Amino acid sequence: MTVRRTLPSKGRTMIGAWCFLDHYGPEPVAASGGMRVPPHPHTGLQTVSWLFEGEIEHRDSVGSHAIVRPGELNLMTAGRGISHSEVSTPGTDVLHGAQLWVALPDASRHLPPSFESHRARRVRLGDADVQVFMGALGGVRADATLFSALVAAQIDLPAAGVVELEVDAGFEHGVLVDAGRVGIQSSIVESHELAYLASGCRMLRLSAGDAPARLLLIGGEPLAEKILMWWNFVGRSHEEVVSYRAAWQAEAIGVGGPPPPGTEHLFTAPVAGATGEHEGAPLP
Repeated sequence: MTVRRTLPSKGRTMIGAWCFLDHYGPEPVAASGGMRVPPHPHTGLQTVSWLFEGEIEHRDSVGSHAIVRPGELNLMTAGRGISHSEVSTPGTDVLHGAQLWVALPDASRHLPPSFESHRARRVRLGDADVQVFMGALGGVRADATLFSALVAAQIDLPAAGVVELEVDAGFEHGVLVDAGRVGIQSSIVESHELAYLASGCRMLRLSAGDAPARLLLIGGEPLAEKILMWWNFVGRSHEEVVSYRAAWQAEAIGVGGPPPPGTEHLFTAPVAGATGEHEGAPLP
């Protein structure tokens, strides 16, 4: 499956507390094999699963079992440690979506792991159909649990459509164009590109070209903490990340004791060549 990693990049590592954004599809499952992400760990972050098309089955080590569908947020808070797997469902013909991570602030990153699923809050703003799935925008607030000030929304515009959004001036923002060609303020952004807006912006103007456009808006207050990200772990030091890796290899990722009944199969040794969402690299 073709995956475009737009964050982190050489030019930018974070947008607010957002530290990771993979954008994939649309891709026929028959050709690509779909999504087959084996059990793998996370620490110190929230995973945000958002789909435009298709379905993904989620299972995790706290006993959650859910289907990710378009218009629904699947939010997993790793806290001190969790493992999960993601597999496209047999009925999925085309898979298309995004996987994002939010770095947890120091005060929250050792909480017990948890999982939640919510429908996005829908609102009509200007010419746009807006689905708010984290934080608040356009007078609506999503149900997702937040540990820092942030926002995430899908915005759909018809051809030549325009919307002006009042946004938090204390936030950095990113706009990922999924489809179409979009004017963002005075710049033109092409499909699959991620635009960055520094804090200080109070009004965000988005305009579609001669074809319908779809985009993801993310934003948040700049995280006033330095993080260290390696593989699927977010920590604060080399030693901390080494301890997370050792815990995973010892089949105890720090979830506070043995896995719940029926989820033992998720606590497996790392599979060679299968590294979850974020491919590994030598430890710093």
